[in-house]
Amino acid sequence: MAEFLASRGALVLEDGRIFRGEPFGAEVDAEGEAVFTTSMVGYQEIATDPSFYGQLVCLTYPLIGNYGVNAEDDQSRRPWVAGLIVREYCDEPSHWRATGTLAEYLRRHGIPALHSVDTRALTRHIRRHGAMRALLVSDRAGRSDEELIERARRAWTPGEHEVVSTVTTPEPQVIDGPGPHVVVLDCGLKEGIISSLKRRGARITVVPVTTPVSEILALAPDGVVTSPGPGDPAQAEAAVETVQGILGAGVPFLGICLGHQLLARAIGAETRRLKFGHRGGNHPVKDLQTGVVRITSQNHGYYVDAGSVPVEQGWRVSQVSLNDGTVEGLEHVSLPFFSIQYHPEGSPGPLDSQDVFDRFLDRVRAAGSRREAPVTTGTRIGGVQE
Repeated sequence: MAEFLASRGALVLEDGRIFRGEPFGAEVDAEGEAVFTTSMVGYQEIATDPSFYGQLVCLTYPLIGNYGVNAEDDQSRRPWVAGLIVREYCDEPSHWRATGTLAEYLRRHGIPALHSVDTRALTRHIRRHGAMRALLVSDRAGRSDEELIERARRAWTPGEHEVVSTVTTPEPQVIDGPGPHVVVLDCGLKEGIISSLKRRGARITVVPVTTPVSEILALAPDGVVTSPGPGDPAQAEAAVETVQGILGAGVPFLGICLGHQLLARAIGAETRRLKFGHRGGNHPVKDLQTGVVRITSQNHGYYVDAGSVPVEQGWRVSQVSLNDGTVEGLEHVSLPFFSIQYHPEGSPGPLDSQDVFDRFLDRVRAAGSRREAPVTTGTRIGGVQE
């Protein structure tokens, strides 16, 4: 206990709990939402996952930094975490691909981190009380615990703001390929998704989340993927309207993580906040049609309310979490639209779900190389005419 009391830094939670630690990143303060992830590898991929924007991330695996960092493992243009909290930090990496240390990497990007934290106790506390506002301080000298707790209670968190436009690409990107033209609506895109589509020959156009649906349709996509991203889907109203427009045009659609939640809201379903989220590389998901169980990589703090899915309009829950029964997939029974809550690209995480991209491209090809004109008569299905 004396070791922790003497520590320079601390993670201060809004409920008054304080976890002491030593700084090893940028020596600055950071506000955000305290969460944990159970992934055993991939700390650099975690740091550069836009879905972690504004979050102070506790890594439950006890040894971090031992294989260093390198530019090839970045999942986006910069790290997005507000801060990292670890138990034991290794500052002398031993790996042939390493070009630097995690501490150097975080300092270069102005991100604070703490080591020698009781991460097991912190994780159990978040599981018991839920993800919450927090303040990470690299040097608490001259500041009372009461002062720091008060700051933590007022901390900024991503769930209360529209944050998708912060992490989206600033301008469109085009990646050539011989196959179908896939437009990716960037809500917080990871390189693993692009790589997965490239390996299957897709021609890819990545567009900012602020792109009007008319401009997306003018690109004549054979299919549209809406990516993962941070924050509360209820805050991303403009993106929901974009998804409605894509469905209304009958373009084959795949929603991933936040994209899944945006699809749900676009068809009239509700999304709700999880107590402490699903974050890690070991989440079992069952396909309700085939009975197949996959181990998946996940990173989200919200879920789709199964009871609000408009089954009378042709939508169904296709997959569920075997941990808590929450919705992990949606699909339409006759139209080429589906979504998944997990991350099939597995960065970091397992690769059990790579076939999601095969299923999507199979539906794209079945729908034809060019999208058909939208049908304007018949039963309305969550923004889509059948």
